Amino acid sequence: HPRRQLPGSRQRVTERRDNSTRTKARKRALDILYESELRDRPSAETLAERIGLGPVRPFTIELVNGVIEHVDALDAVIEASLTGGWTLDRMARVDRNLARIALFEAVHTDTPAAVAIAEAVGLAGEFSTPESPAFLNGVLSAAVQRAAAPAPAPADQAEADTMPGDPGTE
Repeated sequence: HPRRQLPGSRQRVTERRDNSTRTKARKRALDILYESELRDRPSAETLAERIGLGPVRPFTIELVNGVIEHVDALDAVIEASLTGGWTLDRMARVDRNLARIALFEAVHTDTPAAVAIAEAVGLAGEFSTPESPAFLNGVLSAAVQRAAAPAPAPADQAEADTMPGDPGTE
């Protein structure tokens, strides 16, 4: 019967609705970060202004505050993941802020990295250049791998910096 629900169908509808809500929160976070950068204004001020104008989703607030708190580390990982002469400053504002949001979300929330990347790629397709989705997909894939890789321990680094036969290594 056409109106009969299949087992598990209600769950899929709920998941889709949740994803839609989170997608809207990501779009709003992008709006806030993009506007702040465009107006050369602290993102916290733009966020506070938006909150003063009406309700802002908690996930939007989490994303914007997370990017604000971790922007230097996020930028360092993104910059290290760029290839072909690209720099963070050369990236389009939309792409740069989508990369920050997605990397923060992948590393600092319970969102799976693949979902954070897919959402950023989707938003890039909607709001940026035709080349942006593929570009962001590559950059974010590398950035997530780089962020997930364990940093060398200081003792291991000291050993790696010395060569056999160097004074003090025997």
